[in-house]
Amino acid sequence: MGNRFGYSTTASQHPQSSVYAEDRSALIEDDQVKKVLRNTYALLAMTLLFSAAIATAAVSFQWKAPGLILTLVGFFGLLFAIHKLQNSAWALPAVFALTGFMGYTLGPLLTHSLALPGGAQTVSLALAATGTTFIALSAYVLISKRDLSFMGGFLFCGMVIALIGGIAATVFEIPALGLAISAMVALLSAGLILFETSRIVNGGESNYVLATVSLYVTIFNLFTSLLTLFGIGGSND
Repeated sequence: MGNRFGYSTTASQHPQSSVYAEDRSALIEDDQVKKVLRNTYALLAMTLLFSAAIATAAVSFQWKAPGLILTLVGFFGLLFAIHKLQNSAWALPAVFALTGFMGYTLGPLLTHSLALPGGAQTVSLALAATGTTFIALSAYVLISKRDLSFMGGFLFCGMVIALIGGIAATVFEIPALGLAISAMVALLSAGLILFETSRIVNGGESNYVLATVSLYVTIFNLFTSLLTLFGIGGSND
């Protein structure tokens, strides 16, 4: 029924319905983001504990390092499997396989580090610095909710260069290059924590399995880089 100005009451209420629909959509999206964050941090905590347990076993039983080739094949092979299985029931076992394998590769490094004078204190310092950095940067993004997607291309290129440089430093045994790469990886890892958390907060990453793996690998790289920078991981003494 039209009113004296020539438009219907139903039509006049349409903008309110549209606003309500938009608010409801935003609320649902916010709930989805919170769910992804909750699942990501829960799985991340479990994988870090599992990886730490494997690393502790590797130190206790003096397991040998797998070598550069096996490490690269194992890491990229399991990473590829996770991406293929991300939406299946096998995704979680693949995630624990990757994090367990990385814990195994960490064991020999920790064994070497702990055997040096002041090694235990340096490992503790690197661990504390890693945890503090992750919490501080994550909190910044969670509070500010800034969209940092523009960092993606730069960080990807940087990690590719760091990977190539790290392999070269290992193959040709160049300590100075290894130290420089460690500093580069530490900075890139800090950027990746910001970037990955921002993707989750702003809805760019809806798969908590992939989000967990990205954050785990970043934390792992940050820890090992800091260990090297503190004079332990890259020591040949």
